Amino acid sequence: MENADAIEPRFGASGGGSQGDCQGSLASYVQDNVNRDAITAELRKQMDPEAFHKVAILPLPKHVSDIHEHGLLYLPFPYVVPGGRFNEMYGWDSYFIQLGLLRDGEIELAKDMAGNLLYEVREYGQVLNANRTYYLTRSQPPFLTEMVLGVYRRTKDRAWLADALPALESYYQFWVREPHLTPATGLSRYYDLGDGPAPEVLAAEPTYYDTARDYFRTHTIRDYDASQFYDHAKNQLTPLFYQGDRSMRESGFDTSNRFGPFNVDIIHYDPVCLNSRLYLMEVQLAEISDILGHSAKAESWRVRGRERAEKINRYMWDAKDGLYYDVNFTTGRVRRYPFLTTFYPLWAGIATAEQAGRVAANLSKFEKPGGLQTSTVDSGDQWDAPFGWAPLQWIAVEGLRRYGFRNDADRISLAFLSLVQQEYRKSGNIDEKYDVVRRASKLDGEIHYGYSTNEAGFGWTNAVYAMLYDQLDAASQRKLQ
Repeated sequence: MENADAIEPRFGASGGGSQGDCQGSLASYVQDNVNRDAITAELRKQMDPEAFHKVAILPLPKHVSDIHEHGLLYLPFPYVVPGGRFNEMYGWDSYFIQLGLLRDGEIELAKDMAGNLLYEVREYGQVLNANRTYYLTRSQPPFLTEMVLGVYRRTKDRAWLADALPALESYYQFWVREPHLTPATGLSRYYDLGDGPAPEVLAAEPTYYDTARDYFRTHTIRDYDASQFYDHAKNQLTPLFYQGDRSMRESGFDTSNRFGPFNVDIIHYDPVCLNSRLYLMEVQLAEISDILGHSAKAESWRVRGRERAEKINRYMWDAKDGLYYDVNFTTGRVRRYPFLTTFYPLWAGIATAEQAGRVAANLSKFEKPGGLQTSTVDSGDQWDAPFGWAPLQWIAVEGLRRYGFRNDADRISLAFLSLVQQEYRKSGNIDEKYDVVRRASKLDGEIHYGYSTNEAGFGWTNAVYAMLYDQLDAASQRKLQ
């Protein structure tokens, strides 16, 4: 993986952060059952003395509210960071990075990536958004079963797989009990377990929250009842706004207009992406159970998967538009907002052949000169038009291939790969995201909400580029040379 992300040792270089977060914090936290002296000695060997003396290795308080200086959380194994300002280990980024590692034969590092996330489940209760203290209240899209199976398929280490299974089952339960479970549908939603402003947002002035407050004050919002999220008389964001904001960040799609302005209404929706992932988790837990000889348990997982697939098709499939949408579990209605997550049920194998054909027939809504744009709406958010992101190119292309739409998959792959290659030749960077309409990676002035930079590195783009390239025939590959 050329231009790959830096490999971080255990703690990594404390400081820096993500999305305008608590820059410059040098606090690093370990649990009570971790030998702080051993960690200190290891860091002393790996860091120059000046940098080492800026690091404080502290015991992790039992309650998040008792953390007064946010910092990095200990992980036991080396890991790969996404790149740019993101110098910690992220949840769903790690899945795509691991795809590239496995493709390149970096089996031990791929195993370490999965091992760190299993450690997070055991020690912190879930796969974290990333290993920083202000992320202890939320997860990210669940890809852990796929990561564990990816390692097992290369190592055939049944003992390691058996050791991973309890953590995988625990992480599944995180997503299928309240408040993530929505009893009205039996499906799940994103829901951060913390309260108030997200600490990582507060470092910059004016903050993202200042922008949101000004937007509510000056705009009429028809997507949802804005009074839930903004007190006009006091010109204040409400506690529910912060709950929605935090939950939007758990989804990984921060930000878009998919659930209305600032995505804060996400707390009232069962997203098609999350539930397709949970279906795959159920199917993959069945596969793991079969491998380990637990046939009865495997069948119970398959039953859960079939039940979830039925609900996804019942609640989220829109026959009129030929697209999968997110469903508001309070009203039972889908939000007709074309978004690339419509391909998740194809990627997961939930769609029927007819449904997959209808979705593929809607490619023109998304397909642009540089690949697939994330939505059909230019909202000023980075997870909307005209931007394209590597992980969604991969999921859409894989979904198309699964249902036999090879020509479409090849065409989209070539468009995106040629854009990445074009911009790499200009700048020497593999970037986080791209404008697939203008075929550009320089995005100055295009993103108005959330962080507006385009980070170089970049883990998931490196990996997806390599994986998409491998799928092309020799004639198509020559077009990129």
